[in-house]
Amino acid sequence: MKKKVTAIILTLVMIIAACASLAACSGNGGGQGGGEQPAAKGVTIAVPNDTTNEARALMLLESLGYIKLKEGAGITATVMDIEENPYNIQFNEVEAAQLPNILQDVDYAIINSNYAISAGINPTKDALAQEGSASAYSNVLVVREGNEAEPKILALKAALESKQVADFIAATYDGAVVSTAETLTDGYDASIDYAALEGTTISVAASPTPHAEILAIAKDILAAKGITLDIQEYTDYVVPNNVVEDGTVDANYFQHVPYLDDFNAENGTHLVSVAPIHVEPMGIYGGKQTSLDAIK
Repeated sequence: MKKKVTAIILTLVMIIAACASLAACSGNGGGQGGGEQPAAKGVTIAVPNDTTNEARALMLLESLGYIKLKEGAGITATVMDIEENPYNIQFNEVEAAQLPNILQDVDYAIINSNYAISAGINPTKDALAQEGSASAYSNVLVVREGNEAEPKILALKAALESKQVADFIAATYDGAVVSTAETLTDGYDASIDYAALEGTTISVAASPTPHAEILAIAKDILAAKGITLDIQEYTDYVVPNNVVEDGTVDANYFQHVPYLDDFNAENGTHLVSVAPIHVEPMGIYGGKQTSLDAIK
C-alpha cells in the first residue's frame, strides 16, 4: 500500500513539473518562445489603401524612424513590406478620401493635403510631421497619349504654369500646397493661335481641393482669350482617369506620376503627364493622440 501511495505522489509531482515547464515555454498565455512576453500592441495609424499613397505614407514613417521597409520596396510598398516594426504599430488601411472622417477613431492618420484641406484641417498648422516636397509626387496635368501637343491642351498647360497660378497657390495654401511649375508663364503660350481657339471648350476632371480651385484661376486666364474651361469635380481616384481614357473629358488634374503609372499598368490605360503643377506634402495627424510621443 505504501509503495502504491509513493507511486501516486511521484506521478503527481511529474505532472506538476510538466505543466510548469509548458507554462514557462508558452510565456504565460501565448507569447513568443524562450519565456518572452508577447509584445504589447502599439498605436493605430490609418494610412491610404491605394498602392502609391500607402507607400508614400510608409516612407514618411520610415523617415521618422518608426519602421523599416524591406530593401527595394520603393513607391509600391505596402504594410506587407515592413521589415522592422519595433513599436508594434497597428495599421488601418483606409480609402484616402475617408481618412479625415475616421481620424477621431485612430491614434493617428496619414492624410494627403487635399483631403486634409477639404476637411477643414490645416496641414501647415495641424500636421505633426510632413514629408519633403519630393518632385516624384507633384500633381500633374494628364491627357490621353497622343493628345499632348493639341493646341487646347498646350493652352491649358500654359495657364496652369502661370505666375498667376503660382501666386494663388502661395497666397491661398500657406505651404500646404507648393507650386512645382518649372518655368512660370504669363498664362499664355506664344506658339499657339489663340484666335483659332476662340469659342473652344476644354474639359478637365479634377479633385475639388485644391485642384478645382487652382483651375479656377486658369479658367479666368483662358476666358480672356474666349476659351471656356469646363471644370468637372470628382471625389475618387478612378473615374477621372477613365473619362480621359475614353475621350469624354480632355484632361484631368488630381494625381501624381507614381499613381498614374500604377493605374496604367493595372488598367491598360494610355494616359500621360503633360506637366507637373504642384505638390501636396503628405502629413501625419493626431486623432486620439496630440503628439508623436505616444508611438514610442
